[in-house]
Amino acid sequence: MAESDWDTVTVLRKKGSAAQAKSKQAVIAAQRRGEDVETTKKWAAGQNKQHVVTKNTAKLDRETEELHHDRVPLEVGKVIQQGRQNKGLTQKDLATKINEKPQVIADYESGKAIPNNQVMGKIERAIGLKLRGKDIGLPLEAGPKKK
Repeated sequence: MAESDWDTVTVLRKKGSAAQAKSKQAVIAAQRRGEDVETTKKWAAGQNKQHVVTKNTAKLDRETEELHHDRVPLEVGKVIQQGRQNKGLTQKDLATKINEKPQVIADYESGKAIPNNQVMGKIERAIGLKLRGKDIGLPLEAGPKKK
């Protein structure tokens, strides 16, 4: 029984584990030994895709003459503020009335907001004054809706 084949076992294995192969030191050591080392970089790996800056948004952020965001004119902001005060509403009250955040109203009044036709329409109906077109500041006509 002492001379059975079960006593001598030969196992052929590569040195190092998968985790070790990923370490920087292991890669450098493998390169020194002359082994083939393959490295790949995953595109956008480990990044939050909501905050990836593309070329176009970077250009818009720089705000050159030809590429910039249009802002609400200060004239419109003053009309919103006067209409809101005439109705006896605070910014928060107006925001609640049109289902928007108070910061949206503050941005529109200060001229920092990028105009959104849906929000502008809600504000127009809430304060009863026109905010778009030629006759800004005039009362809003209460005509029947077209279907």
